[in-house]
Amino acid sequence: MRHLLLAALLLLAPAAPAQERVAFRVRDFATGLDHPWGGAFLPDGRLLVTERPGRMRLIARDGSVSAPLAGVPPVEVGDQGGLLDVALAPDFTTTREIYFCQSALVQGGALTRLVQARLSPDASGLEDVTPILDATPPQQQGRAHYGCRIVFGQDGALFLSTGERQRDKMRAQHLDDLGGKILRLARNGAPLPNNPFLGHSGARPEIWSYGHRNPQGLAFNPWTGSLWEAEFGARGGDEVNIIRPGRNYGWPIVTKGVDYDGSRIGEGASRPDMEEPIHYWVPSISPSGIAFYTGDAFPAWRGSLFLACLNPPGLVQLSTQGDRVTGEEKLLQSRFRNRVWSGARLRQVIQGPDGLLYLLTDETRGRVLRLEPE
Repeated sequence: MRHLLLAALLLLAPAAPAQERVAFRVRDFATGLDHPWGGAFLPDGRLLVTERPGRMRLIARDGSVSAPLAGVPPVEVGDQGGLLDVALAPDFTTTREIYFCQSALVQGGALTRLVQARLSPDASGLEDVTPILDATPPQQQGRAHYGCRIVFGQDGALFLSTGERQRDKMRAQHLDDLGGKILRLARNGAPLPNNPFLGHSGARPEIWSYGHRNPQGLAFNPWTGSLWEAEFGARGGDEVNIIRPGRNYGWPIVTKGVDYDGSRIGEGASRPDMEEPIHYWVPSISPSGIAFYTGDAFPAWRGSLFLACLNPPGLVQLSTQGDRVTGEEKLLQSRFRNRVWSGARLRQVIQGPDGLLYLLTDETRGRVLRLEPE
């Protein structure tokens, strides 16, 4: 039955078209934000947004921005740390549960923390705020590579990406360490049955895959059900991977890039016992948030994977067929070089309920941009 269902989904998936130029315009949808990082649309069309310095706000359908929500816990702000991704529970309409990710300071240093909360009935603040998982061990030095994307599978499982925290690259390879991993969790933060390392001595049962550097893109392919991930390389070697349970994705033993000083990292570009990316970039594009496009506003983009990129800033569109990448186009890069967008970077891309694309700019005078058909 499962094979029949997958075959039916593949028949419904969009065919891989030749790369087609799509006419669109970009407008400011909301302004006055401080380094917006993550976002999720509520059922009523409002956009819940995090700001890295430690605030959450609601953006109305007309683009007006609320005051900061009450009840957001303190975060460890510095370098890449702060309040990061946010996601709604699959049953948000009845539970009002949200999940968010932050950098937190604990005894021994800083770490990636996953938090569960409820949005108050009047949407003015958070209630029942409960930390449910710390990506231990904490790290005393450095405030980079937290990872921190959250997605839910069709079975309700929560997936969280964590970075290897940069200072000790080999954390990504250690199975007793939650850094540099994709985790699969129950909604209380506990490991789920069927996780690949459950019951293995010396391995954390929350781990789904390992060998990741700093994964900030996570999305399910709606046509195949596979989990896609994007992560930063160092100098070159940014990757898109399809995540499979128990697999080793190589960092820092293998990578397509080199270190920032030009020196070699690890053993080389690949190894037979480690997973190959399905797409990679040399030089880097610095991919952060990702989203599959399923809407009707841009028919030629249906089935594409979009990546919000930091350096050079822009939006990358990958056309796909099933679990293959069939084409690539870089969008908006020339616009980010002009005076209006100078200094901005793209942190996240989200498809709205209206089928339009919303982009979060990572800057002090941060905005939400909206792509509309020309």
